[in-house]
Amino acid sequence: MRMSYCSVSSDKKIYSKPLYIMNYWLVKSEPSKYSWDQFEKDKQTFWDGVRNYAARLHLRAMKKGDEVLFYHSNEGLEIVGIAKVAKEAYQDPTTEDDAWVVVDLKPYKRIKKPVTLAQVKTDKRLQNMALVRLGRLSVQPVTDDEWKVIMELGGMK
Repeated sequence: MRMSYCSVSSDKKIYSKPLYIMNYWLVKSEPSKYSWDQFEKDKQTFWDGVRNYAARLHLRAMKKGDEVLFYHSNEGLEIVGIAKVAKEAYQDPTTEDDAWVVVDLKPYKRIKKPVTLAQVKTDKRLQNMALVRLGRLSVQPVTDDEWKVIMELGGMK
């Protein structure tokens, strides 16, 4: 989580107060197993089945309100929606191994124009995006600049 500080003036006094700055993420799902359409019907889900240590660290770093790109993997190969973190990391209920966690996600917005993997790979502004560099990672961070480019490509601005 990144923090910034805001000065607030009250009765001629200046206070410095930390402000939460949103982080961005990307999660992958095969549409034949769990699609954006099903996610919208469900209205909320816990993101389970993550068994990669790096992805687990990303799940643990997610904070309520963070925005998450929903990517259809294997079929479609495109970013199709934006979710929000509804509940921060807790024990994965699908396993007794307490090493694994889930977060709750809620659908927020469908991307107007799905952003394909081919678009991401050919856009020089996204050459360092984890989706390009770490193709197999199921939960990934997204930088502010990458988020802005994806929003632009998806017709969201």
